[in-house]
Amino acid sequence: MAGAATRVCIGVVAPLTGRLAPLGEPLSFAVRSSARRMVRLHNSGRAYDVRIAVRDSRSLPEGARQAVRDLADDERANIVLTMAGTQVLPAAADACEELGVPCVSTTFPWQAYGYARGGDPLRTFRWTYHFAWGLDDIAGVFADMWERLGVRRTVGCLWNDDLQGRLLRHERFGFLPAALARGHTLVDPGGYREPATGFDSHLAQLREQGAEILTSAATAADLALFLRQARTTGPVPRLITCSRWLTYPHTLTTRAREAHDELAGAKVATLVYWSPEHPYRSSLDGTTCAELARAYQKETGQLWLQPLGLAHALLEVAHHALAAAADPTDRAAVARALAKTRTDTVVGTLDWTQGPTPNVALIPLAGGQWQRGPHGPRLTLVTNTRVPAVPLTGDLVPAH
Repeated sequence: MAGAATRVCIGVVAPLTGRLAPLGEPLSFAVRSSARRMVRLHNSGRAYDVRIAVRDSRSLPEGARQAVRDLADDERANIVLTMAGTQVLPAAADACEELGVPCVSTTFPWQAYGYARGGDPLRTFRWTYHFAWGLDDIAGVFADMWERLGVRRTVGCLWNDDLQGRLLRHERFGFLPAALARGHTLVDPGGYREPATGFDSHLAQLREQGAEILTSAATAADLALFLRQARTTGPVPRLITCSRWLTYPHTLTTRAREAHDELAGAKVATLVYWSPEHPYRSSLDGTTCAELARAYQKETGQLWLQPLGLAHALLEVAHHALAAAADPTDRAAVARALAKTRTDTVVGTLDWTQGPTPNVALIPLAGGQWQRGPHGPRLTLVTNTRVPAVPLTGDLVPAH
């Protein structure tokens, strides 16, 4: 019957519980807010009822794999969306690849996405797609901030001994070669195991090499421990650039009161991939970044988080792919639509036709710094070389 509705299902693997739960909160909000706007999908003159099914990964790789299996088999999901950490997200994506379910993911550098799924950052996939930024992009935006203190700097590295640390050091794809290309000297005292128990040897080498700047991807708790020891023995960094968990306010990434106190005045700088100041709109209903942040704060009573924009964009990409596919009920057709996707979202234009691999779309980065605000840590936008349309909201301030 012409015009009759057929159902399609969007599956969501979210870390609703466990250590990655801070990522689950903005994703859950995005699902709730977008569901009202995605009740009906139109494709080539035909209407489809849309249902969104959510499963908890429990912040565990096996939990993510089970969630995908449930969505694929029980819910018959036509596409799966996810955002999580460097172990959980690859588990979900690999499960989708194995089961032949289109998947869109986000939240960590594209090199890690490829490397964690077989050891090759340039590996291509049939079913799974990712949007994010690169380790080289992080190095570039961090170097922009280092250079506010002088053209060429000696920078200490606080990198773990796990996958993340190995990738940051990677001679071709990592953070290290991009930073060195800017003329900076990087001092890497070696990896440490998380959670850290002490940084005496790291501090000794940084003192010896005269490193005034620290770059890291540490947890809030480990960075707080480093600073506690640095204030006793030196050197205390004039500037800290930190990715990973410190893209969130430190008050949300650890319950340890001492970590909050140690980091409160550290003025940690970080990457910014989304903020209320970004000049983009949702393709679903025209919601601006500022409006999305206000809606989140009104409903949850919490300050906005950077992953909020990514979470909302996941739903936008799913809607676009289902609407553009030759048949939105055919998983292979949806995967083919993803491979050709170029669409405007609340995080900017996402384009899978431009690389750096056929499965990756890039997001440009700005630089931000956590500064004291009237309601706790405030992320101030301090560099916008790569996204000049994003307005700056303050100046970079050294810690001392």
